[in-house]
Amino acid sequence: MALPTVGAAQSADSIRVATFAAPLSRDGPGLLLRDIVRGEDPEIDAILSVIDQVSPDILVLTDFDYDAGNAALAAFSGQLSEPFPYLFSARPNAGVHTGLDIDGDGRTGDARDGLGYGRFLGDGGMAILSRHAIATDDIRDLTDLLWRDVPNATLPTMNGEPFPSQQVHDMLPVSSTGHWIVPIQVGSQRISLLSFAATAPIFDGPEDFNGLRNRDELRVMEAVLDGQIGDVPETPILIGNVNAEPFDGEGVRSGIAGVLAREDLQDPHPASEGGHDAANEGHRGNPALDTADWSDDGPGNLRVSYVLPSADVSVVGAGVFWPALDDPLASLLGSDGLAAGPHHLVWVDLVAEGLP
Repeated sequence: MALPTVGAAQSADSIRVATFAAPLSRDGPGLLLRDIVRGEDPEIDAILSVIDQVSPDILVLTDFDYDAGNAALAAFSGQLSEPFPYLFSARPNAGVHTGLDIDGDGRTGDARDGLGYGRFLGDGGMAILSRHAIATDDIRDLTDLLWRDVPNATLPTMNGEPFPSQQVHDMLPVSSTGHWIVPIQVGSQRISLLSFAATAPIFDGPEDFNGLRNRDELRVMEAVLDGQIGDVPETPILIGNVNAEPFDGEGVRSGIAGVLAREDLQDPHPASEGGHDAANEGHRGNPALDTADWSDDGPGNLRVSYVLPSADVSVVGAGVFWPALDDPLASLLGSDGLAAGPHHLVWVDLVAEGLP
């Protein structure tokens, strides 16, 4: 099969947009910055090497610890062979304490009782790095949007009652991490990143709290595209970790399947030789499209990270950085393929002149 080669740079008249759920979260506040500055963390080194190899022009990271001064983000960018001139991050819901029993286990104060799962404020947030100017004054942050206010939302119930409580339904945002609409100026054109990172649709009970929340986190971006939450952004690109796929794994598969079928977006089908070769037994989807390398005893390999550009732009390339075992680039991922974590970077090349 002929799948994209990541070693080659994109053409001069294109931009490369990528997302990576790289494990850049640590066990406490400030520890990510410490590890970046020390320069002795092999996982961070592997992640940096992957980013350097793919060389995106715009990169969305979806598991990056947030700090108020973006010190860790600036330090991380500075470790790349070509640091990014434009950076953006904002406080996620992860780790924001509520004082309520969010997960219904009868206790309060643990990581699952935040607005989003988090052991500390900013645990596993998001970050954007760009070689093109970010229109920071025009960013729309939907991270505080209440779950109950999402069009067509389905909130969890148990025995006909709100789960875990009506009080939680009245105050809980749908975002487990964040939802950002980030305009980026590419020459005289603008693109809009519809960036988010959804909760995994597991780790709950029969009420399907996380599964329903995962589905409705995607519904936020559908509502944005449909003009139900403000104006439809210029040249939207839905990007991030959806934590769901249309054929395999848990979660509401029809949700992402419906988004992939939208006429205003296009699916470039980014693929890899490594994903194809690592197919799980009984896999129903195309394994070459997978972006996460999880254990066969667990969820298995799945397609969970996406870059879905507007149907109005020209796509000239796409791929997943998951080299075949006999590819020299496989060394960047270590002997077990997991040196940079279980997720793989996803990239799409867009022709700048094709932007409306």
